[in-house]
Amino acid sequence: HMISTGHYLATAAGYRILEQGGNATDAGVAAGIAINVTLPQYTSFGGVAPIILHDVERRETVTISGLGRWPKAASIDYFRRHAGGDLPVGVLRTVTPAAADAWLTALRLYGTMTFEQVVTPALELAEQGFPIPASFHRALAGLLEGGHVAGWPSTLEVFFPGGKPPAPGDVLAQRDLARTFQRLIQVERDNASRGREGALQAARDFFYRGEIAEEMVRFCQEQGGLLTMEDLDEFQAKVEPPAVGSYKGIDVLTCGPWCQGPVSVETLHILEGYDLKGMGHNSPEYLHTLLEVLKLAFADRHSYYGDPDFVDVPLDGLLSKAYAADRRNAIDPGRACPEMPLSGDPWPYQQGGPTAEKVAHPEPVSGKLQADTSYVCVVDRWGNAFSATPSDTAGNAPVARGLGFAISARGSQTWLDPDHPCALAPGKRPRLTPNPAMAFKDGRVWMPFGTPGGDVQPQSMVQLFLNVAEFGMDVQQAIEAPRVSTWSFPNSFWPHAYEPGLVGVEGRIHPDTLAELERRGHRLDVWEDWTVRMGCLCAIEVDQARGGLSAGADPRRDGYAIGR
Repeated sequence: HMISTGHYLATAAGYRILEQGGNATDAGVAAGIAINVTLPQYTSFGGVAPIILHDVERRETVTISGLGRWPKAASIDYFRRHAGGDLPVGVLRTVTPAAADAWLTALRLYGTMTFEQVVTPALELAEQGFPIPASFHRALAGLLEGGHVAGWPSTLEVFFPGGKPPAPGDVLAQRDLARTFQRLIQVERDNASRGREGALQAARDFFYRGEIAEEMVRFCQEQGGLLTMEDLDEFQAKVEPPAVGSYKGIDVLTCGPWCQGPVSVETLHILEGYDLKGMGHNSPEYLHTLLEVLKLAFADRHSYYGDPDFVDVPLDGLLSKAYAADRRNAIDPGRACPEMPLSGDPWPYQQGGPTAEKVAHPEPVSGKLQADTSYVCVVDRWGNAFSATPSDTAGNAPVARGLGFAISARGSQTWLDPDHPCALAPGKRPRLTPNPAMAFKDGRVWMPFGTPGGDVQPQSMVQLFLNVAEFGMDVQQAIEAPRVSTWSFPNSFWPHAYEPGLVGVEGRIHPDTLAELERRGHRLDVWEDWTVRMGCLCAIEVDQARGGLSAGADPRRDGYAIGR
């Protein structure tokens, strides 16, 4: 078995469960909740947690949409009247918390252990504390400097004792979060007579319909938020089929268009028509082609992706190989598109759907290119696999008093333009950046993979995939290779910064290559050699011929892999 996650203590937590006989889902949930404890600057137990998992015995691969929905009281008109047409930082961005439901749903349907068993490593970390690394200190210092956290007493109490961020090496305990875990454990114990699944459901209901729900709603409403008991009572993480594509015989599965996962699939479909290996890894021709194809996929994301419960997304058309061939014709091999290209028309490749009007082409908008989130992947001894991308930072909404976690502020990934597919609506899911993936060969798991990083996620994931599948690197080499990213599209986070033509590149890209990319019209911003802005990739590769596993974890953050 093997596990790789965005934090070494979370990896240790999941490995502990594997060693105790748990399966990939047991270990993935344990690691995911441990990440909620060890990376609260990037994730939350009350945040989001999209999951894709494969169950060998059932021959099933499913996704769990660990993504919340807007409260019923939320509307574009509400934000126009009460927030001046803004989506202000804080509880007004709050959607229903989804991570807890996603973890418990995965465990109930595909795990083997109790909540108490899998949460124990995270409980110990929350209750006893852990020494924080320099990366955590820097993140907390940044949140405090940002300004709004200073007005959130409940957050200051947990993460800023004495009004200052803890120094590297200081032990951080999160006792309110530990008590939340203990309360859920007690409910599970009290309902043990209902069997493992019944007890897990009781714990889940205590969070969404019981005392914890009441405390979340009371806190939100005291802070001016819109969340109600009815919103929580009606929420349920959906178990859904994945979006599916392929690259040269390798199947690639992601979550659906309620997140940006299909961007990776569409990008690979378009790239499949090029001789990438002949171009050479990270050559000017390769990077130019990669960047221009990514721009096309992001243009389609902007025009078509949204919650399928509310939006008619032409996903079959977007992911058809014929559509990819058509999109390939939009690329100039010698010149970069100076802005986000026009979206394509997937409807002719989609059976039974009218051509819809396209979203208006965006105007440039300045703003921060945000990147939070973490990641976990597991492959167990039986061949089951788990891939999840938890998120929601304590810097976007205050920590709920007495509960120890921030309630998802993922409403920040919404548009207030009623014509946009991601327009805010009551009960609608925002379009999510976190998007775990899993690749298969001959119907068997080959590689679960993913990363944090906001809009950089599918870009880094595609580069990892190609480094392994096309250029023959092992997963650690593939993760460590220098990366590039385009930002020539509206950012997913409000206010949707748009930097036409901008390309972020790591400093390790050869200067001659950078010069040629600039000659072709790319507007380059050279970043650090190992920048956290390129994410924190983790992956596990299955050697199907010999039965072995190899894993990689990104040195750009605190990633770590363990296995035996």
